[in-house]
Amino acid sequence: MDITQNERIKQINEHTLIIGVDIAKYRHVARVIDDRGIELSKRLIFWNCLAGFKLLFEWAKELSEKTGRPNVIIGMEPTGHYWIPLAYFLKSQGIKVVLVNPMKVKKSKELDDDSPTKNDTKDAKVIAQLIRAGRYHEPTLPEGVYAELREGVKLFDIIQEDLSSIKAQMHNVLDRYFPEFLTVFKKWDGKTAVYLLKCGYLPKDICQKTEDELLQELKTSVYKNISITLIRKLKQAAASSIGMTVGLRMAREEILYLVGQYQRLEERLEALKTQLEELVLSVPGAERMIAIKGVGAMTVVGFFAEVGDLSNYRDPRQIIKLAGLNLKMNQSGKHKGKTTITKRGRRRLRSILYQVARPLACHNKAFNALHNHYKNRTKNPLKGKQSYVALGRKLIKILFMIGTRESSFSEERMLRDIPYFTNNQVAA
Repeated sequence: MDITQNERIKQINEHTLIIGVDIAKYRHVARVIDDRGIELSKRLIFWNCLAGFKLLFEWAKELSEKTGRPNVIIGMEPTGHYWIPLAYFLKSQGIKVVLVNPMKVKKSKELDDDSPTKNDTKDAKVIAQLIRAGRYHEPTLPEGVYAELREGVKLFDIIQEDLSSIKAQMHNVLDRYFPEFLTVFKKWDGKTAVYLLKCGYLPKDICQKTEDELLQELKTSVYKNISITLIRKLKQAAASSIGMTVGLRMAREEILYLVGQYQRLEERLEALKTQLEELVLSVPGAERMIAIKGVGAMTVVGFFAEVGDLSNYRDPRQIIKLAGLNLKMNQSGKHKGKTTITKRGRRRLRSILYQVARPLACHNKAFNALHNHYKNRTKNPLKGKQSYVALGRKLIKILFMIGTRESSFSEERMLRDIPYFTNNQVAA
């Protein structure tokens, strides 16, 4: 849960033990200070394993009892993914875990010794000092269905990346052996195109078959209404092909392998999508969110995978900040620059919201009206992309209200809640 700077500082008092941990792949370093910044013990070096985690926990527990400071806060940089197992372990032991922005660590390390020197021991103390100053945030460590959704979406992205890679590899082999193939077919993964590729039909093979033979084969195996025009176009492309004529046997093996991999991944992706869409229905309010015209089930899946349990947030503005959609002003004295979004937060969440804003603006009456208002208002009109960002912010507020109050979305109510539209109705 995100809290204010003042609230963070208030959490650091004479009862607080602050431990900063510099995270690495194999070995971590911890240093401990009190609320005044005084170091209370020598550094602890521990390994990235269960025994090492237990060593840190016992060390912290012993220091807590020895110094009479029962409130233990352990903080670290979110270095890659190496911090996650330690954070979950400490959470399971009832220890408060916080994260410190790596950029803050980098900019703060010269404060103690006027030196930019970097080492694990120094960084651990810098992290502890930043926690003492309240310059940290509490991470969302999802559990239950939210953890399943996050891992599922991660796998979904991996499969999509693999599909994109196979597409690129297929274009590569076609460019070498049959570059004219995609002048006949719009895409190589259509049914007819895939059938020809699985059969290993390169220009030489197509030239050896008559139009009637190809037509009959495709009618039997793919579509009954395959047109002779397509066959003739394919024959002409094969006859004038500039594709390579060497290594054909292995080229066919490569194509067959790529087609097989692509189809298996597509099936796996579809099965995973079905699982995720069923899983998200167990989240409070998810079904009502999916019912919003323009919002798909996978949008809601992605939203909860990034945000987690909505009960961890007190205000939708916290989620707006998490997505990096909070506004950044650029002004000093008489100078007033452009106001932009910070883009500091979860990039994937920001992407999900931007992508769903387009169909919302097209298919949802309320969002369409708001989109047109943003673009055409007299004061501070927004450009298309800026309006989509604003719609994304609005959607966060709506999803938050649905998820926390389990109420249904109403296009008419949304318009009534916007002063501009309410005032126009009164004037009319």
